Amino acid sequence: MDPFHLHAGTAHCEELPLRVIAQEVGTPVYVYSTAAMRSNVRALQSALAGLDDPLIAYAVKANPNTAVLATLAAEGLGADIVSGGEYQRARAGGFPADKIVMSGVGKTTAEMALALNGGLFQFNLESLPEAEALSQVAVELGKTAPVAFRVNPDVAAGSHAKISTGGAHNKFGIPVAEAPAAFDRLKELPGLEIKGVAVHIGSQLTSLQPLEAAFARLGELIEALRSRGHSITTADLGGGLGVSYDPSIEAPPSAAEYAAMVSRVTRGWRVRLVFEPGRLIVGNAGVLLTEVIRVKNGPSHPFVVIDAAMNDLLRPTLYDAWHGIEAVVPRGQTMRADVVGPVCETGDCFAQARTIDRVEAGDLMMIRTVGAYAATMGSTYNSRPLTPEVLVDGDRWAVVRERQSIESMMAAEKIPQWVRR
Repeated sequence: MDPFHLHAGTAHCEELPLRVIAQEVGTPVYVYSTAAMRSNVRALQSALAGLDDPLIAYAVKANPNTAVLATLAAEGLGADIVSGGEYQRARAGGFPADKIVMSGVGKTTAEMALALNGGLFQFNLESLPEAEALSQVAVELGKTAPVAFRVNPDVAAGSHAKISTGGAHNKFGIPVAEAPAAFDRLKELPGLEIKGVAVHIGSQLTSLQPLEAAFARLGELIEALRSRGHSITTADLGGGLGVSYDPSIEAPPSAAEYAAMVSRVTRGWRVRLVFEPGRLIVGNAGVLLTEVIRVKNGPSHPFVVIDAAMNDLLRPTLYDAWHGIEAVVPRGQTMRADVVGPVCETGDCFAQARTIDRVEAGDLMMIRTVGAYAATMGSTYNSRPLTPEVLVDGDRWAVVRERQSIESMMAAEKIPQWVRR
């Protein structure tokens, strides 16, 4: 069942009318469904159940709210993190240290030390210079760092160019052809323990073919590394499986279809598989609740001006991303309109020439599928405070990030004495 559904003529999140949140918290506001997150987790866990002790490490970057993290940690997930801040959030959210994978192309020595001192499952290294830096940190701390090398298989993900990470021109990982020599060098570095290999070719993939091609190359690499005397016990397959944004487009493969492909391709690898889903877990678990400020005449169709903006939800501006937009209390009539925000940028646009529910000033609307890469990418552009976030569980709800105030924003800024008069 869709957690965001109409009941008695008004949109609900689970058992709670969305208008209640708008009345109490104001708009814009993100609303997350606990039931949707749990359902997505359990579907993936069930699909992967036939594998030997897989580690599902939620990609914290998708939605790092600590209440979201606590919800997912309680479901038994691990965490994939890409910064020291995400490490701290993961631990605060309840993820066990031995289920945390640290990825990221630009880990600093301070972040390495933080994770080493706190504990983790493994570092996914992206280059030999990074390996050498981690070796030095580990030796200085008197610790052993478990490591894997992320390889770049030169496989086109087929998704948006800005979220494709597995091509030869992308900054991530080392070329797969250079991996054997890199592992030989890795074995010489003190303070490091080789665990395995990792690959991640991109986000919002809608076909299994690129993933299968990348995994096949990884399997070949594992055999080549073992022939050179390296012990390979883990293989991180990354994440990237897409979710459905536009219902008019064929839905991405299901978790079950993905798991069947993984089981077939990795048969005989003799490793513990690691997965890094993010969008797949939280993408469809959120909406952005917003109010119509006014409807303005346009040259061919009206502009529906809402109080949410590109600083709240950047994906349409950054990626030309499509999101469903619906009235919270639909009238049963439609209109063709551009849905835009109040930020002073032409790019502050959520939909162009879209057929939507007919709305008027003061109406509530919801923008769908914003549980991932939405609030986490927010900014304070135009001095607009960061958007609050609400978590719903049945008919219960709580504000899990307060609305930022302009006063708190300015309090963090200081005017030098010489500027004061």
